[in-house]
Amino acid sequence: MSREETKIILSEAELPTHWYNLRADLPDVPPPLHPATQKPLRPEDLAAIFPPDLIEQEMSAERWIPIPEPVREIYRLWRPTPLVRARRLEEALGTPAKIFYKYEGGNASGSHKLNTAVAQAYYNRKAGVRRLATETGAGQWGTALSVACRFFGLECTVYMVKVSYEQKPYRRIMMNVFGGEVIPSPSERTAAGRAVLKRDPNSPGSLGIAISEAVEDAATHGDTNYALGSVLNHVALHQTVIGLEAQKQLDAVGEQADIVIASAGGGSNFAGLAFPFVYERLTTGREIRFIAVEPAACPTLTRGAYGYDFGDVAGLTPLLPMYTLGSGFMPPGIHAGGLRYHGMSPLVSALYRKGIIEARAVGQRRVFEAAVQFARVEGIVPAPESAHAVRTAIDEALRAKEEGTRPTIVFNLSGHGHFDLAAYEAYLAGRLDDVAPEEEELKRTLAGVVPVAEEA
Repeated sequence: MSREETKIILSEAELPTHWYNLRADLPDVPPPLHPATQKPLRPEDLAAIFPPDLIEQEMSAERWIPIPEPVREIYRLWRPTPLVRARRLEEALGTPAKIFYKYEGGNASGSHKLNTAVAQAYYNRKAGVRRLATETGAGQWGTALSVACRFFGLECTVYMVKVSYEQKPYRRIMMNVFGGEVIPSPSERTAAGRAVLKRDPNSPGSLGIAISEAVEDAATHGDTNYALGSVLNHVALHQTVIGLEAQKQLDAVGEQADIVIASAGGGSNFAGLAFPFVYERLTTGREIRFIAVEPAACPTLTRGAYGYDFGDVAGLTPLLPMYTLGSGFMPPGIHAGGLRYHGMSPLVSALYRKGIIEARAVGQRRVFEAAVQFARVEGIVPAPESAHAVRTAIDEALRAKEEGTRPTIVFNLSGHGHFDLAAYEAYLAGRLDDVAPEEEELKRTLAGVVPVAEEA
């Protein structure tokens, strides 16, 4: 293979056989706590909503977890995904940096979310579950789980954050095409939803509220389990096929990543690309920078607190050790709906706390400016979530131009924006605002965060 190749494509034979589990190399991450007892969570505490295999993966400290062949068989429909050298972007920026993007938008759901959706549907079907309930923000995860459930003959119920349900009708229709039932959240379907609507009948919803509804649905129906698209260890695990492939692809053209960038809402996007490269840094000592990019409107890492917090609004989930804005935080209705989450993956949080990764918050106008620039030179319209990584990759490439350095930048283009054109229309018409939470609001929502034991 030529070192000048623009699109680096692996063969099906090179599809990873194992997922990488970062927890093996971060043994001191505090455990999740039971929401009632606040004692370390036991595997049996999760049995009401997760199948045995996923519970085992959530708790596992094994470094390499085998990918079941039925999952690999479905992966082969779109994986391995291409790693693309963004030569036209490099030329437009006049940068000496080399820019690569891992494109995850070429599957039925249009995003990276299908990597874990397929795995979760498989393990639930294996356990005899009939239906999965979940939440979704912008709709990528709900679409992915609807697709995966259809592959394995499961029913799928999706609680979609109401503001996104209204902004993105085509995502809802896409879920319906694959048989998913889509409910705007908060809803009258659950006690959690009814409680929110009683307080605020016009609530725009949030991922925390939608999670409460989906968890309640699963916990109150014996034939139903819950599926989560981000945050938890097993979700991050399944996404590492992205970074494992990217490492092979860089090796094929004699390159090594110097800067690894991905957007961060709950953490699966960032974990998928970055974790295998974190392992490379931990085992070889080679210096690699990692940048997790979040919206200024929902700045979990950059302005949040580290401690124990619920993953949902109703307090039904375990208490997770993570960076959080508080489970009561209500993010503004920005167009990057998949990043409107108050908490962050415990593993991503641990990396940030240890100083292994960096975090950056950006406003949505600069995000869409970068997205349009990227689309016009590379020919792909990025999802608003993915465009956060595009923005930061451009910023790092321009920084390299100013400093005269030649880094190799790799970022995760985690999905396309074909269903987000209303957001692009608003940007092009000058109707997008940059918003950020006030300090007083954060003080209020962070008041309930419990310090981890070492800080108590």
